[in-house]
Amino acid sequence: MENIIRGKAFVLGDNIDTDQIIPAKFLAYNPSDPAERKFFGMYAMNGVPAGQTGLPAGNIPFVRPNEFKSEFTIVIGGKNFGCGSSREHAPLAIAEAGARVVIAEFYARIFFRNCVNGGYLVPCESVQRLVEKVHTGDELVVDLAQCTVTNETRKATYELKPLGDVKPIIEAGGVFEYARMAGMIKR
Repeated sequence: MENIIRGKAFVLGDNIDTDQIIPAKFLAYNPSDPAERKFFGMYAMNGVPAGQTGLPAGNIPFVRPNEFKSEFTIVIGGKNFGCGSSREHAPLAIAEAGARVVIAEFYARIFFRNCVNGGYLVPCESVQRLVEKVHTGDELVVDLAQCTVTNETRKATYELKPLGDVKPIIEAGGVFEYARMAGMIKR
């Protein structure tokens, strides 16, 4: 895991649920098959209503039509990000689209654990509400060692909560890699 993550922000609102992140109709793809796995990226955020994306514009897609990757590396959410079902495909879809970190005020617990356990995304929690301070397309720098996110477009830096006990799992690339490295399971 790199300590510095740079990229464009994609801003969402509160209560973004897992069916908005990857609608159930796209769960027919097999995440174990590389030819099909990429479709999770293509359809990431496909269920988010237009009014909740790209604040303040509201009409910016996370992934452009007929593309598999997003131009956005960092997702900014509000309260209760990843609520809804325990769909482990949700963090996978965001990661397959090319995002590397999600910053939210707080997460639905199962989404947070799915990010960590699968090694898909770094789930950071912000100290302040960022959805009104950051706009879609702003250039951000996330410094995981310093627990900050800097909005280079607007020249402001915000504090993130430390990753705590999940940091070694994220650094290992997920719970199974962590267990192998710690000698809990055989390689």
